[in-house]
Amino acid sequence: MPQPAALIVGAGDATGGAIARAFAREGYAACVTRRSADKLAPLVAQIQADGGTAHAFGSDARREDEVVALVAQIEATVGPIEVMVFNIGANVPESILSETARKYFKVWEMACFSGFLNAREVAKRMVARPLPAGGQRGTILFTGATASLRGGANFAAFSGAKMALRALAQSMARELGPQGIHVAHTIIDGAIDTEFIRSNFPERYARKADDGILNPEHIAQAYVMLHRQPRDAWTHELDLRPWIENF
Repeated sequence: MPQPAALIVGAGDATGGAIARAFAREGYAACVTRRSADKLAPLVAQIQADGGTAHAFGSDARREDEVVALVAQIEATVGPIEVMVFNIGANVPESILSETARKYFKVWEMACFSGFLNAREVAKRMVARPLPAGGQRGTILFTGATASLRGGANFAAFSGAKMALRALAQSMARELGPQGIHVAHTIIDGAIDTEFIRSNFPERYARKADDGILNPEHIAQAYVMLHRQPRDAWTHELDLRPWIENF
């Protein structure tokens, strides 16, 4: 029997990597993607060293042909995709007065349109499979942000894309839930423990000592929890924020 796969779209050094490691520990083949598969080699090696299964794929999440080929390849060579996590951000600040059409569109492509492409292809595969005894065909999870709820100054492009991604998740949840697919959207409301935050926002990174920034491993635990929920108590939106974060 083939090993079930967890597809992590936008796997990096922090949250995406932690999610991939978490699902590998749960017995899934972690299929991690970004535009350059070579950059995923350390993550794959780490998962394999810990006894898990991982595969790296190079794919531009904005290109329909590449997404279709990616999902088909994983299903044919690894196993059925039981979990998909969309984790692409594109958080680029810019004044609305100087924002360009090109960059605005690119942010939308990365943070929203690519989520649609990947989720659609995975959902098509999930729906086509026989309904298992537990009544759950799979899980599709979208990573959101504070911008999913409100538009901040200088973040018109990012906020617009993130709000659209949230709407996509809500629509998919209502359509696919009755077909045994759990769709959920998470709001990551706070700084995450990453090298970027450490280097560029030292005052925020200093909060780490007081649990004031998000630990990627703890975010990943929440994603696994969402996937493991029984269908009589599904969560469709989950906020994650440090205890000292204003909201």
